[in-house]
Amino acid sequence: MRDLLRWQFDLTWALFEYHLDRLSADDFLWEPAGNVWTIRDGVPDWADTEPDPVPVPTIAWVSWHLGWWWSVAADHAHGRPPRAREDVVWPGPDGTVAWLRGLRDEWVAVLDTLDLAARSTFPWPDKTVGHMVAWVNAELMKNVTEIGQLRMLRAVS
Repeated sequence: MRDLLRWQFDLTWALFEYHLDRLSADDFLWEPAGNVWTIRDGVPDWADTEPDPVPVPTIAWVSWHLGWWWSVAADHAHGRPPRAREDVVWPGPDGTVAWLRGLRDEWVAVLDTLDLAARSTFPWPDKTVGHMVAWVNAELMKNVTEIGQLRMLRAVS
């Protein structure tokens, strides 16, 4: 199971590297629509109840969101108290790629130490750590796709 989850993670990350290598500082805050979620004065847009229609996120917002949930997953994996959403600061266009690569390195380092059959506290308390790792892979795949699609749309617009 661990080898399959790691293979899936590595495949997703390899696809992400394609986009990370091509992101420019101007890509992050590009607004693809009139109704967007972005980072304003260092603060990510947020609503406790999802709006209808859901705003289109910018790359800045998706990258912050990815960093937030991944930081919290890493906290759980390390047995640390999970940080609050408000405590996860987007590092800006010049620091985001390095931040995300650092989260990847931290995640890879902890993966081999996890007991995949153990009870997990995140994101569901009735599942295993293996479920959490699979969820991280799924969330990462989704966010990689969103960032890639936004980057390509901006490139051709």
